[in-house]
Amino acid sequence: MSATHSSHIKAAARLISQRVNNISPSGIRKFFDLLSSIEGVISLGVGEPDFVTPWRIREAAIYSLEKGYTMYTSNYGLPELRRELAKYLESHYGLDYDPDTQLLITAGVSEAFDLALRAIVNQGDEVIMPDPCYVAYLPCTLLAGGVPILVPTSEANNFEIKASDIESRITERTKAILIGYPANPTGAVMPGEELNRISEIARRYNLLVISDEIYGRLVYSIEHTCFASLPNAKEHTILLGGFSKAYAMTGWRVGYAAAEPEIIEAMLKVHQYTMLCAPIMGQIAAIEALKAGEADVIRMVKEYDRRRRVIVKGLNDIGLACFEPKGAFYAFPSIKATGITSEEFAEKLLMEEKVAVVPGSVFGRCGEGYVRCCYATSLADIEEALRRMGRFVERHR
Repeated sequence: MSATHSSHIKAAARLISQRVNNISPSGIRKFFDLLSSIEGVISLGVGEPDFVTPWRIREAAIYSLEKGYTMYTSNYGLPELRRELAKYLESHYGLDYDPDTQLLITAGVSEAFDLALRAIVNQGDEVIMPDPCYVAYLPCTLLAGGVPILVPTSEANNFEIKASDIESRITERTKAILIGYPANPTGAVMPGEELNRISEIARRYNLLVISDEIYGRLVYSIEHTCFASLPNAKEHTILLGGFSKAYAMTGWRVGYAAAEPEIIEAMLKVHQYTMLCAPIMGQIAAIEALKAGEADVIRMVKEYDRRRRVIVKGLNDIGLACFEPKGAFYAFPSIKATGITSEEFAEKLLMEEKVAVVPGSVFGRCGEGYVRCCYATSLADIEEALRRMGRFVERHR
């Protein structure tokens, strides 16, 4: 590298926001940059359904394109989509949201999450969240000017966050509690009684709860409790959801936020100056998903459940102790028996056996000693991955 080029890089680096400079690149992205250079890999890494979006949903979008629907929508999202979403939330969770003032359609739940934080967080406000948690929670809080306050969770309590642990961390600077259950990366599902205690704490201290429920339909042998449906919880809850996981619509980028009108209006201010609106083709597809996609959801959840039982048993059989995930499509086995770090485990497993998993450490300090294995892939790939992992563990035990 020439001296001139080096000086240009240093000059450009000084122009970058300090807030952005302080955030590490995604550990998942870094790992999958390595993955892309290796052939013959079985991936248990990417958190994406291996199902194609059901045909009736794709057909609705194709027909919309043939009709010439390629324009902007309202910043709030298509009125018909908001009406269908209001019906869905009422029929599934008994929630009554006004589609005109309490629902906002976003470019995936990731944007909804970012909007929620930027709408409510002042510089220095504290946001309480579990550790481990989805990789975007902490950096997005920092980008909004907030201070993440991490609450350790552990396998001993099935990675459930405890209301008492949250309350002990509340200060005069606390603005919100952020939870995401069913959880990425652990597959944990919170019991309704504990969620109700968290709701009571939020009400007592006048805090908002941001509840990321993107995996809410992916639960097994247990009921999902929608946080906003708890007694007296709706008024202090920002409910986030989307179509990516349950309807196999990751690339369509359609999510939503449901909250009190004042909060939705604040989120809309950010949304209208940045994203403007979610893609109209994706919104039309989402309408069809809500109207006619229920049978597809049930079919896919049944198949995920079958894969879940296979991977959990297989991991335990090869010596990687794994508690039973009750939701999402992730297993989170302990790799402590190998005596190596989660990042080293993932890298060696990829290089030696061509199986991709995600180091637990990228999800927080409490994720160290674990790896995330996504079972949203074919049963044949899961079984072959388990055979390869078994050989790896035997060598490194």
